[in-house]
Amino acid sequence: MDKGSAQDEITIRVDRWLWFARFFKSRSIAAKIVQSRKVRLNSVIIAKPSVNVTANDVLTFPQGKEIRVIKVLDIGKRRGPAPEAQMLYEDLAPKEEKVSETKAPQSSTVFEREPGTGRPTKADRRALDKFKESHET
Repeated sequence: MDKGSAQDEITIRVDRWLWFARFFKSRSIAAKIVQSRKVRLNSVIIAKPSVNVTANDVLTFPQGKEIRVIKVLDIGKRRGPAPEAQMLYEDLAPKEEKVSETKAPQSSTVFEREPGTGRPTKADRRALDKFKESHET
């Protein structure tokens, strides 16, 4: 049991942990995200990358077009390969939401106009200009 309590006492800087867990390519990018007040630690906005994270903390931050909700499972000792990094956290975002986000762009259709409606083509504009020139004089 001492090992579990010792694990809870170990802390790491939030920017370093985000980099260890491979959410950002560099530690400086992770620090910039934290400094821009876009990261929440246990529902509290943090502004300094020096804030410490422990196991069982919940981080909320933007990554690309989605908002990530992550539970810290382990601190980690290094920035290892992706499978090792995925063992450091648990994704708390609902599975249905992720599926709907990937399907949303595919289900949207591009607007298609009927021929002869909307903006005229270049050939239509030339014909219109020719018609106007012939009827002005």
